[in-house]
Amino acid sequence: MLATTPDFSKARVLVVGDVMLDRYWSGKAARISPEAPVPVVQVKTIEDRVGGAANVALNIAKLGGKVTLLGVVGDDEEGRIVKQLLEAAGVICDLIVEKAVRSICKLRIVAQHQQLIRVDFEETPIEFIQTEMVSRLSQHLPKNDVVVFSDYGKGTLSHVQQHIHQAKQLSVKVLVDPKGVDYQRYAQADLITPNWSEFQAVMGGCDNEEDLLTKGRELINTYQIPNLLVTRGEAGMTMLQKDQVHSISAQAKDVFDVTGAGDTVIAVLAACVAIDMDWYDAMYLGNLAGGIVVGKLGTSTVSIAELTRAMHGDKDSQYGVVSEAELIALIATAKANGEKIIMTNGCFDLLHVGHVTYLEQAKALGDRLCVAVNSDESVKKLKGESRPINSLQARMTVLAALSCVDWVVPFTEDTPVRLYCSVLPDVIVKGGDYQPEQVAGGDCVIKAGGEVKILSFVEGQSTTAMIKKSQAAIE
Repeated sequence: MLATTPDFSKARVLVVGDVMLDRYWSGKAARISPEAPVPVVQVKTIEDRVGGAANVALNIAKLGGKVTLLGVVGDDEEGRIVKQLLEAAGVICDLIVEKAVRSICKLRIVAQHQQLIRVDFEETPIEFIQTEMVSRLSQHLPKNDVVVFSDYGKGTLSHVQQHIHQAKQLSVKVLVDPKGVDYQRYAQADLITPNWSEFQAVMGGCDNEEDLLTKGRELINTYQIPNLLVTRGEAGMTMLQKDQVHSISAQAKDVFDVTGAGDTVIAVLAACVAIDMDWYDAMYLGNLAGGIVVGKLGTSTVSIAELTRAMHGDKDSQYGVVSEAELIALIATAKANGEKIIMTNGCFDLLHVGHVTYLEQAKALGDRLCVAVNSDESVKKLKGESRPINSLQARMTVLAALSCVDWVVPFTEDTPVRLYCSVLPDVIVKGGDYQPEQVAGGDCVIKAGGEVKILSFVEGQSTTAMIKKSQAAIE
């Protein structure tokens, strides 16, 4: 089992497929229309999210991977919205804008968290677009380790077999989220991820596990696809290979909406494969991620913080590694309950007794302790090219395990000034010989009515000393 979430910053993934806009009109339905026996929804909010292949790409970006999306949109408002949403999240967009098609848009009307109706707007991409697809694929494939073909049957991947052949010639790993019953189109992919219904539609009904294994291996042999992952809803997932099989139970506690769950699963798998993780470890993380998104309403993504908490047994935990947005919400709730928030920051590369003593003293000053941790890049700037010894995720996981630490949050800048000014804890704690006015972010916190406290370090304890002592022992 993995000890912590991987560092996906080195993942290079190309996503190709049907790009969509998921639009939500939400409100309250309190009466029936006098014109027809249908509810009247008084719309209060309108929200746009990306769907289909775009949601796969967005999920990878949210995990910290570098992702490029190749697909087709119309020359219309919906296509422009999709691009804006993706680029704002860091996705590299290479969208073929075609005036002869309409961007795919799925409008869902929701009342009291229940979907009442879905209205689809779409035009199938025309044939000559495929020549352009082949050309653009040839440009992107050499720059990526993995390609995901996200097929929703809308026409973008009508020549997917040719695209798979392009990728295999360049030794790029191929993952496919399939559609329809003609799996010859996906022959020689490295992994295919049908759900339970899709698998049975292709291979026939399965009455028991033995049927699944027999028909799964038949699929593997027939289409020369070495890895088959069948997502089975409440029954979890099953990964079949030629000589091995591994099943894992579902992780969802509450299922609100399965929309886009398959996108999240294959996105996590792709990010894992791109950094050379084992297939079963990738499946494990994909299963956790799927369990998280089905607990959300609508097309959603998973954050590293959510995945980390799920790995440690509680996807709903209000403690541990959190994102900045989650931290702001948690602190607001804690302050509303009259709790005093203490915050400190550092690299915490090799945790030692000095760190633990310092953090315990900090926690004693209030009710909640949050530790902000430098990213790997900022540690390198501060400490030199040989640092950090441990990755950001590893450092945050160890800190989160301390009983005195409530929340751990990463920051990417050289100093935590912006973070402190955004979060505004009651007390900033710093160790060393600083004056309160010298502490990064102290001005913002003091101006907001907070304070800065300086604590003494434990003598003779430092990460640098530990590293030097280890090097001397080796020499």
